[in-house]
Amino acid sequence: MTEATDDPTSFAIPMDPDRAFNAIANSRRRRVLLSLSQSHGATTAGDLAVEIAAIENAIDPSKIRSNERTSVYISLTQSRLETLDECGAIAFDDRSKSVSPTDATEPLAEHIRRLQTACYKPDSEESQ
Repeated sequence: MTEATDDPTSFAIPMDPDRAFNAIANSRRRRVLLSLSQSHGATTAGDLAVEIAAIENAIDPSKIRSNERTSVYISLTQSRLETLDECGAIAFDDRSKSVSPTDATEPLAEHIRRLQTACYKPDSEESQ
């Protein structure tokens, strides 16, 4: 993982802004980017499905049930990974179901981390 700095060029995203916003508009796509950013290499759609299902269900990955994994896997392989691949955020091989980072993965993940840190839920929404 690249050390974040205040230099804007250190986290420049090599893609059109509309494509970048579309890439991070969905929570599962954001989780894919964050996961690939932390793994520093290729992984499989199946491994991503287990990791994302564990996050979404707030449980240990070893406790993920088949139906929870399958639901995420289908979403990833039928839509989410293809969207990220088409905009250049990741490289997805539909045949082998392997997922690899690209030059855009880490910069996008860094922006996601910055947004997560900067965002908060206003007090007025917490009580509703």
